[in-house]
Amino acid sequence: MEQQLAEGKSPATVNRPTAILGAAFRLAMRQGQISSMPEIPKLREDNARQGFFEKAQFEAVLEHLPDYLKEFVHFAYLCGCRKSEIASLQGAAMDMLGKVIRLRPEHSKNGQGRVLALEGELWNIIARQWTSREYKNSDETIGIFAHVFHRKGEPIGDIRKSWKPACEEANAIGKLFHDLRRTAVRNMVRAGVPERVAMSISGHKTRAIFDRYNIVSEDDLRNAMERTQTYLSAVPKQDNVSALQGAKPEAEKVAVS
Repeated sequence: MEQQLAEGKSPATVNRPTAILGAAFRLAMRQGQISSMPEIPKLREDNARQGFFEKAQFEAVLEHLPDYLKEFVHFAYLCGCRKSEIASLQGAAMDMLGKVIRLRPEHSKNGQGRVLALEGELWNIIARQWTSREYKNSDETIGIFAHVFHRKGEPIGDIRKSWKPACEEANAIGKLFHDLRRTAVRNMVRAGVPERVAMSISGHKTRAIFDRYNIVSEDDLRNAMERTQTYLSAVPKQDNVSALQGAKPEAEKVAVS
């Protein structure tokens, strides 16, 4: 670990193989192959990103994406699902009559399935994608692509070649797809969605991770200061507290007289 840090590797990079090593030792202990294991410390990772999209910036990026990615990215912006979760969605997960998605545990990072209700634009996206799954075979019969979001029938894979140029064109250099997830969580909280419900929608298992995503922007901070100053400017210059401070106690008045 010391050697890798000296070579300039980040704590997060160092922690990944040592975590695997620790898991191997624990497995060996459970199987009775060893009776003890060394202590493998975990380095502190200060790599929490705070990227998110304002609405206008997101819409600018969306405009510069290829057509096959627009609905995929818009869906992530609205619900905060992970890229892998959206890419794995197949027709079997869709309840079009009930207007819900039933995400299977094996397609979720935390290993827990969940239900996502489809309303408003979220439903419109799925309805359009549902129709786009149909294609004609050479014998004029109708076929159905397996994946809800696809590129000519193939599931969405690596999008970096399209994502990076779109961000550059929209003056959103350095933005990550995962920033959409943070943005969705923040938007839900701002809209008054209870945090427990927002966690259920986005699939956050622990509150600590959720708290990292519920971040504020410079506009949030600026609005907070403006509201504070508006409040202070409305406070009377001579209030009851200052009047009491200026008045002498009764005992003191008697002593003076």
